[in-house]
Amino acid sequence: MRTRDSQLKTRSGFTLIEVAISITLLALIAVILYGAFYLSHRAVAKSQARSEESQRLRSAGDLLAGYIRSAYPYRMSREDLSIRFFGQEDSLTFVSALSSGMGGRGMAEVTIFWESEGEEGGLLGLQERIPVALAGGEEGGGYRNSLLLDRGVRGLRLEYLDPQGEEERWVDQWSGTEKRMLPRAVRLRYQGERGEEIEWVFPIMMSVLAP
Repeated sequence: MRTRDSQLKTRSGFTLIEVAISITLLALIAVILYGAFYLSHRAVAKSQARSEESQRLRSAGDLLAGYIRSAYPYRMSREDLSIRFFGQEDSLTFVSALSSGMGGRGMAEVTIFWESEGEEGGLLGLQERIPVALAGGEEGGGYRNSLLLDRGVRGLRLEYLDPQGEEERWVDQWSGTEKRMLPRAVRLRYQGERGEEIEWVFPIMMSVLAP
């Protein structure tokens, strides 16, 4: 009877090999669960980052659209028929009837610019100045508000749609002194920080010839 009881007790326990196999299986299950959790966490983080990036670009585009659509044929003076609108390939200065600094009221001089940061691209920014300086006026006065629209910008190119002519013609420069009018639209293109191609086209609502 004692021999049988000892044999039953021995059979009811686990051998060292069985314990090692169990620990190995538990470790593999833990690794698999951790890998699945890590991958799902990364996927959620990437999705959130892309959503935030899209929202930021959408906000920047809406801000630019509001300013450019409200471009106004502002004369330098009563005697001078020149219009304050100076566009280059990497910068644009104009007068907008929209002023965020004054709650959407009044006019502001808006400058869209690009600052190079070497191989990492550059910064796309916007500066708003209130009030608008007249010709020969004091350039340092008034209130200035600067905003960062995007970073890591490469290959920035601004183009302007010529309202004259039946065919669509985009030019890389626009001088309100020579043209004495506003372009029909402004197109902004560049390569983002992740290499994505970004293009915005902003029509100008008020395209009036100076008399």
